Amino acid sequence: MPLPTQDVERELTHTRRVRFEGYKRADGLWDIEAHLTDIKNHDYPLQTGVRRAGQPIHEMWLRITIDRGLNVIDALAVSDAVPYPGGCDQAPPAYKRLVGLNLRRGFRKKVHELLGGVQGCTHITEMLAGLPTAAIQTFAGEAREDSGDGSKPFQLDQCIALETGSETVRKWYPAWYRGPKGGGKAA
Repeated sequence: MPLPTQDVERELTHTRRVRFEGYKRADGLWDIEAHLTDIKNHDYPLQTGVRRAGQPIHEMWLRITIDRGLNVIDALAVSDAVPYPGGCDQAPPAYKRLVGLNLRRGFRKKVHELLGGVQGCTHITEMLAGLPTAAIQTFAGEAREDSGDGSKPFQLDQCIALETGSETVRKWYPAWYRGPKGGGKAA
């Protein structure tokens, strides 16, 4: 359901699009690609010149290659459109620092340490926050949510709906239901 219509007249001035796509590779690895664009619907003056309406202010790409354990095996960033040519486009090589990180173990914190502030590009770094959930969605259907080995399904306690004290868990994962506020395991 879309947001309700505003009562106040308004004009679209900016569109940011971020898209994630996940690919299963023939070698058993996985690629997660992110693409960000910022576009104005009007001519936009920059210190480096005017960007015409519809031309991207930012257009950046990021690809990480991961294994089944969500370990980053390779990383590549590319900037096609930037507001400060000769400056912004110096950032992509820094994203090789992602190699060796794990998307489920402290990824966002480590990204901030390695690429936050002047160590990377704000826009490429912002895309990194969506990689863990994009990877999980890419794996959906490839592996059972419940491994069958008695271990807690990975998605539990990762969001409000799947908190182990929620009605959702009581209904769909009763063996892992803890009752409100983390009470005892259901028998």
